[in-house]
Amino acid sequence: MSDRTSTQGVTRVPGKPVRLAALIYGIVFLLVGVLGFIPGVTTNYDQMQFAGHHSEALLLGLFQVSILHNLLHLILGVVGVAMARTAGLARAYLIGGGLAYLLLWIYGLMVGSDDPANIVPLNDADNWLHLVLWLSMIALGIALAPSRRGRTRT
Repeated sequence: MSDRTSTQGVTRVPGKPVRLAALIYGIVFLLVGVLGFIPGVTTNYDQMQFAGHHSEALLLGLFQVSILHNLLHLILGVVGVAMARTAGLARAYLIGGGLAYLLLWIYGLMVGSDDPANIVPLNDADNWLHLVLWLSMIALGIALAPSRRGRTRT
C-alpha cells in the first residue's frame, strides 16, 4: 500500500513539507558556513581566530564568527541535508537543532561577548538569531510532521 495520495492529479507525499524544511535549513547552514570563510562577506577576516571571544570576524558585518563557528555551521548543514531524506529524520533534525539553538541562546545570554567562556564566539546579533532559530526549527518540526492519525502500523 502506498503512502502517496492523489487528489485531482496532484500527488501528495506524506512528510514532504518537513523534509523540505530540513533541507532548506541544511542548505542555509552550509551556505552560512562557507560564507564565513570568504573575506569581504566576513569583515575583519584577518582577525578570525579558531575559537574564542578574541575572534573579531563578523559575518555580513554583524554576526561574530570564528573557524569553529563556521565549521559548526557546515556540520549542521551536512546533517540537515542528510536527515532530510525521511520525514522522521527531518523532524528529529529540526527539533534537535531547535533544542541545540535553545541551549546556545541560553549560553549566549549567560556569557558576555568578552568572557573567556565565550568560545564559539557569540555576540548580541548571534543571540537574537539563535532565539529565532530555536523557535522556528521547533515549530516547523512539530507543525510539519506527518500526522499519524488514520495510519496503521506496518
